[in-house]
Amino acid sequence: MSAVKYVDESNFETEVLSAEEVVLVDFFAEWCGPCKMLSPILDRLATELVGRVNIVKIDVDRSPALAQALRVEAMPTLAVFQAGKEVARMVGAPSEDSLRDSLLSLLESPKVSAEA
Repeated sequence: MSAVKYVDESNFETEVLSAEEVVLVDFFAEWCGPCKMLSPILDRLATELVGRVNIVKIDVDRSPALAQALRVEAMPTLAVFQAGKEVARMVGAPSEDSLRDSLLSLLESPKVSAEA
């Protein structure tokens, strides 16, 4: 069973904006070839980084208002949220090693301070 959750407008705030962990959001579409290639990578990373990074998927065709509000214009788009704020964005399908390195680098950097 995959550790990746599916999110839409009904649970975006709870699963992404209010999450205590870093959240990687995969904006995808069923018809998107690179999105399909990225899916098993996200499954592996979700299992590998459980408890440190939550990985969620948003189908842009089922949640167009959410994709529009977050200015998602291409698929796949990967957005990283920390403390309710977007802190990084990648467009396209990165390699597994590149994505892992980016996530680990974010985990090692100081957390976004509510006082900043």
